[in-house]
Amino acid sequence: MTDEFKVFPGRGIVHRAAKRMLDVVIATTALVILIPAFVVIALLVRLDSPGPILFRQRRTGLNGRIFRILKFRTMSVIEDGHAISHATRNDPRVTRIGDFLRKSSLDEMPQLINVILGHMSLVGPRPHALAHDAQYGALLPQYVQRFAVRPGLTGLAQVKGFRGEIHQLDCMEQRVNADVEYVKTWSILSDIVILFQTVPLILRRVNAY
Repeated sequence: MTDEFKVFPGRGIVHRAAKRMLDVVIATTALVILIPAFVVIALLVRLDSPGPILFRQRRTGLNGRIFRILKFRTMSVIEDGHAISHATRNDPRVTRIGDFLRKSSLDEMPQLINVILGHMSLVGPRPHALAHDAQYGALLPQYVQRFAVRPGLTGLAQVKGFRGEIHQLDCMEQRVNADVEYVKTWSILSDIVILFQTVPLILRRVNAY
């Protein structure tokens, strides 16, 4: 671990252990319940367009460790290089079933496996592609502070409405500021509140495409 990741060390070991236990219990339970949905979605992705069922891409996790995030594939391309385009409204790369999966956030379900493996948490800063980490890390000095905690399936930035298309630097800066606020102030209670606040966002499909 480098010193730049020690800016906000987080709560004590008991709080971190409780957060990890909450992650594992909820993610494991959800994964078991959602197995039938996994099977159906996997079949639809396979039938809809050529390519793998799961999309894997390198992301930055706790203390800068690299992991491969799992999603159901929603695009006709699989990018993991030095230049990656953000998804946009009516993006032509998105497949037919992919459009539904993205708007309903069902494409994110495989990340429950990332949570169980310890790559991610249920709540934390949303992880970005390595190319975007390099791009925005150079433009926003506070960006690196996001790596002081595990990235999350959802986060404070998302429930504050900072999601959707990144069309200017200000869009990312708002997200990063919310992420840093979360890193400074997180607690088990705040995680539970964010999880509950995420549900209506998914149901309303707010800025999801």
